[in-house]
Amino acid sequence: MRTYKLTIAYDGTRYQGWQRQANTERTIQGILENVISDAAGNHVEVNGSGRTDAGVHALGQVASVVLHGAVEEDFFTETVNQMLPTDIRIREACLVKNGFHARKSAVGKIYEYCIDTGDKPDVFRRRYCCHYPYELDRERMRQAAALLKGTHDFAGYTDKKAEISTKRTIYDIIVSGQGSSVTIRYEGTGFLYHMVRILTGTLLETGTYQRTVESVAGVLQAEDRGQAGFLAPARGLFLREVYYDQRGR
Repeated sequence: MRTYKLTIAYDGTRYQGWQRQANTERTIQGILENVISDAAGNHVEVNGSGRTDAGVHALGQVASVVLHGAVEEDFFTETVNQMLPTDIRIREACLVKNGFHARKSAVGKIYEYCIDTGDKPDVFRRRYCCHYPYELDRERMRQAAALLKGTHDFAGYTDKKAEISTKRTIYDIIVSGQGSSVTIRYEGTGFLYHMVRILTGTLLETGTYQRTVESVAGVLQAEDRGQAGFLAPARGLFLREVYYDQRGR
């Protein structure tokens, strides 16, 4: 048996998220499993580092695949890619030790959320960012973001209450950009269902003076989703990187 680590990019616009579903063929995991199985000649299971919602994109999603034996070096990046839709691509593939699991072995993730504050949606970026036509106080957003860093119970920042634990660690939140383009970068151990999009909506409300900076920490204390901000649209969110070492942390 051989285990392979795949780094995958995809445009999530046409898909119902990462996870395979019985009622649709439009999932990233489902398509990858079908295509790799056809190429390998036997059924293959693809395990991702985590789920992305419908409409969310990825630059560096990671998946693990176990094959019955070794394959050619370009099997994934050439043979499989030629069979995949053009909006899904395996960027890298490498042989790793058996036992590696894309989700269980991961120690952290980086997400980025892209915002366009122009008066009208940008013709070329409209599918990949949230159009939010308001002036943002970025320094105020940074002050609020600082209150979210560290280890907290993020129950107030998720739309799913069935999690075993809602405690997570955020290493950093960086608000940057020029002109009408704003990016919020999140780095942490992992993120709950809708967590990054809710955090983004909350920071946007802070940046437009719809809420106080301190209210962001208040949501953590109250553990009440109703006190957090709106759910930012999926199209602005990118899974940029999944990492598998502690990076000195």
